[in-house]
Amino acid sequence: MKYTNCVVLPPDREKKVFGLFTRDRTFYRTFFPLLLVITLQQLAALAVNMADNIMLGTYTELALSGATLVNQIQFTLQQIAAGIGMGIVVLASQYWGQKRTDPIKKILNVGVKFGLLVGILFFVISKLAPCQVLSLFTDDSAVIAEGVRYLRVISWTYLIFSVSNSLMYSLQSVETAMIGTVMSVSTICINICLNYCFIYGNFGAPELGIVGAAVATLISRTVELIIILVYVLVLDKKLKMKWAELLRFDFSYLGSYLRTSAPMVVSGMLWGVAQATQTAVLGHISATVIAANSIATVIFQIFAVVGMSSANAASVTMGKTIGEGRADMVRPYAKTMQAVFLLIGLFFGALMFVMKDAIVGLYAVSEQAKSMAVRFLTVLSVTTVGTCYEYPVESGIIAGGGVTKYAAFVDNLFMWLFTIPSAFLSAFVFEFPPVVTFCFLKADQLLKCIPNAITCNHYRWVRVLTCQDQSKSDSG
Repeated sequence: MKYTNCVVLPPDREKKVFGLFTRDRTFYRTFFPLLLVITLQQLAALAVNMADNIMLGTYTELALSGATLVNQIQFTLQQIAAGIGMGIVVLASQYWGQKRTDPIKKILNVGVKFGLLVGILFFVISKLAPCQVLSLFTDDSAVIAEGVRYLRVISWTYLIFSVSNSLMYSLQSVETAMIGTVMSVSTICINICLNYCFIYGNFGAPELGIVGAAVATLISRTVELIIILVYVLVLDKKLKMKWAELLRFDFSYLGSYLRTSAPMVVSGMLWGVAQATQTAVLGHISATVIAANSIATVIFQIFAVVGMSSANAASVTMGKTIGEGRADMVRPYAKTMQAVFLLIGLFFGALMFVMKDAIVGLYAVSEQAKSMAVRFLTVLSVTTVGTCYEYPVESGIIAGGGVTKYAAFVDNLFMWLFTIPSAFLSAFVFEFPPVVTFCFLKADQLLKCIPNAITCNHYRWVRVLTCQDQSKSDSG
């Protein structure tokens, strides 16, 4: 397989609105519909976590802290799975720009198998050493014991989520994202209803507490997988995937996929480990800090969801544009998206700051935990502006343009050379207040804006990833 080198872009001569926003309607017809449905999908998925968070928080603070520890395992899995999925999106969206669906189906085939392999790995580790894994995050035996009860059930969802996630990203690459929204909305409806029954013992169901939340999530994830499988194999009219195409071992695009996805998978894994390390730093301070961090993190994810979803929409938009051979539109599209990212960050950062007290008030936790959560959210209302810019620039525009190694390099450079060491020193050497340590943990979201802005506006990241001569592979 032969690939082209870096694409030389023509000068940007387009007269843009306010000097930033492209006048090309194709951009708006591609980017914003994708952003809307992906945001709804991600919002529904996050609402599941928030529902668990609030319901367990009204049950006991111990249950909330136990689930928070387990969610760090889930978060690490999600980051790796996102790398696997974004590998599908970056590569497949360029083929979609060329309207070549046969390579996309083979890329999907490889991505699903890698996703399942990762799910199996997390499942086995969770089953064999649950106490040892959770003890990495805290030394509170009561919290660990509660977390183990939750992990024994929730670990089964790792197998299901890994497959459904890869399928969902595959559909995004061909601009089919609404089914992901339907899937996620069904999940939250089922999850909330079953939480109400199984956590508290309503409608004749047994009162299972934290285990009930895990059972509810397992059932809703199963329904989620069924919905997306039915759509991909029966209803989808773009890819027209068949069971045989999904199950067979076809590695004709393995090399292409690995070159594209490996940096993002490694980055996702290290990022997940880093976030778990951050939780461990806070978790070894006190159980109150664990609860406050859990509350603040879930609320932040809700408010930052549009900015985070922008990365997926940007990646598909940029990949499709390059695949179509429209190099003249890369510059104006990139400038427009950067302006959109900043506006999203400013709006939702301000909204979070205004609403933080009211939302934290919904939780039935100690006043100390509430007060600390509000302070954490004050910090996050500022760093959200950076998150909504830097993340979609590096993982959306630049990765979608074909350079997937950049995000892995920048994220982990800042995380392991600045964030983790500074937070560790703050918490355990200088013993600063938890909110100061929290500031060190989130400062990279602002600092990364500088190299990302410079790199994005130098346009050396544009690559054509599709094969020039693929007739043999296309014929299967």
